Amino acid sequence: MLKLAIQKSGRLHEDSMKLLKECGIAISNGANKLKTEATNFPLQVFFLRDDDIPQYVEDAVADIGIVGENVVYEKNKSVKTVEQLGFGGCRLSIAVVRGEQYNNIQSLEGRRIATSYPHLTKQFLKKNKVNAEIHEISGSVEIAPGIGLSDAICDLVSSGSTLLTNGLKEVETILQSQAVLIRHNNFNAAQQQVLDKLLFRIHAVRKAKNNKYILLNAPNDKLDEIIGLLPGMKSPTVLPLADKGWSSVHSVLSEDEFWDKIEQLKAAGAQGILVVPIEKMVM
Repeated sequence: MLKLAIQKSGRLHEDSMKLLKECGIAISNGANKLKTEATNFPLQVFFLRDDDIPQYVEDAVADIGIVGENVVYEKNKSVKTVEQLGFGGCRLSIAVVRGEQYNNIQSLEGRRIATSYPHLTKQFLKKNKVNAEIHEISGSVEIAPGIGLSDAICDLVSSGSTLLTNGLKEVETILQSQAVLIRHNNFNAAQQQVLDKLLFRIHAVRKAKNNKYILLNAPNDKLDEIIGLLPGMKSPTVLPLADKGWSSVHSVLSEDEFWDKIEQLKAAGAQGILVVPIEKMVM
């Protein structure tokens, strides 16, 4: 049985639960429930505050945890990052009052910075040889300049709309962050075996999200050109159609190159292009 810690509530909770569901792991999370077990996988789930997850994992109370990289680096616990999970993307940034002149990092010399991330903020300032006064606060960091508590803030930014609403502008990025899977440093063989099974499922889910399954009709005299555009996992599948001189071509395209390839396929003579989402992709 592997013990997994995830956020009890907050921005990573829903995506963590969704990932487990997509991995085929059935979890019952009733109201105010702090611990539960999967019904079809050797996994026990703890629902914790995100700030506490690295400590629980370091102490091996939980074997693994899903938490933001920003929390992992801020808490600075002895844990190992196993996998980046591709959701919960954000950045830890310094912001100042909009309209205030800001030339470079040296503009923060002697200023007051409010943050919930004092460790990372101090590291960044030290690296850039800037002396500033750190005010550690929890929650509503963005209002600190407006009430006179600080001259700047260091906080998580996603879209930037919260900064805009509070009259702030982003000037420095300290860290790019996303959700990661972490583990403690004393794994035994049985725990690693279960973790490998979980990672196998996670990889299949993530690979599927980054790819699209496409079907198209191609004139046979254009097949070589079209196949050259569609490498697929190995090579495209080609099946003859009832209409002579035409074939059906099936393949997989990555999300990054999808639209460029579709344009090239149409230009090469492909017709009736269908795009189908992939639920799982096992390599």
